[in-house]
Amino acid sequence: MSLATENRRTVRRASGAGPPRSAAGHGAWFLVLPALIPILVLSVGPLLYGILLAFTDAQSGRTTPTQWIGALNFSDLLHDTLFWESFRIGLLWAVGVTVPQFLLALGLALLLDQDLRLRWLARALAIVPWAMPEVVVGVMWRLVYNPDAGILNESLRDLGLGDGRDWLSGLATALPAVIVVGVWAGMPQTTVALLAGLQNTPRELHEAAAVDGAGAWRRFRTVTWPALRPIALAITALNFIWNFNSFALVYVLTSGGPGGRTRLPMLFAYEEAFRYGQFGYAAAMGCVMVAVVSVFLALFLVGRIRGGDDR
Repeated sequence: MSLATENRRTVRRASGAGPPRSAAGHGAWFLVLPALIPILVLSVGPLLYGILLAFTDAQSGRTTPTQWIGALNFSDLLHDTLFWESFRIGLLWAVGVTVPQFLLALGLALLLDQDLRLRWLARALAIVPWAMPEVVVGVMWRLVYNPDAGILNESLRDLGLGDGRDWLSGLATALPAVIVVGVWAGMPQTTVALLAGLQNTPRELHEAAAVDGAGAWRRFRTVTWPALRPIALAITALNFIWNFNSFALVYVLTSGGPGGRTRLPMLFAYEEAFRYGQFGYAAAMGCVMVAVVSVFLALFLVGRIRGGDDR
């Protein structure tokens, strides 16, 4: 037998040692299935049911069967000024929380990245708001904003800056007061993400830039920010989506008041469904919000792909 023939047989045996591609594909699906089933049951299933419900006149307490009404709920929604006002408030809330949240988290991450004494304690304290449930955060800040005995008004009185005010019930102060709470509660997760990005930036780049005479701002602009940019874009997009869909925190603080000044879209949909029993109409609101969030997410993904940040 020639050496070439033996080599060809060895190659054929080696190439046929693995399982067929179809068998490997079925094995991969079998491994993914335990994680895929909860997603389908708890996420995709309710989403599809909500979309289906949006095209019906489903209501609570009715004795007649639910009827298919097509796009009538969406037509009514287009002329619902209260919903679009809540939508405007939701956008103000999402932007008003996301932007300061990122800027403050960036400053805190840069500080915690320095070689400070008791840095481990400062990092642990920085994530405390993140570890607290939103309901607890809301109750705590209601006590802070309490018009009679709240620490904020007491501090203002001690400083001679007035007798204080009812922050959560004032038409002009309710939304800014709630935004402050949203920034405080959500800043730790942004800080942790940015701090992880800072720690993955090679120190040699900073040292080389310092040797070349670059100042702190120039090192941040040319070394730190390019490394943080993909993380910053991702966490900002996620924060915007999370904030736009906020419910529990604002519900505990103001329940959408006063006069609807803090009624976010999720609160509006909740009231339509569980206070007035208009399940079909509330589902249509949910579909609109899902569509808006999907558009923002698509724009973010397209920007990342075009900018080459998906590497």
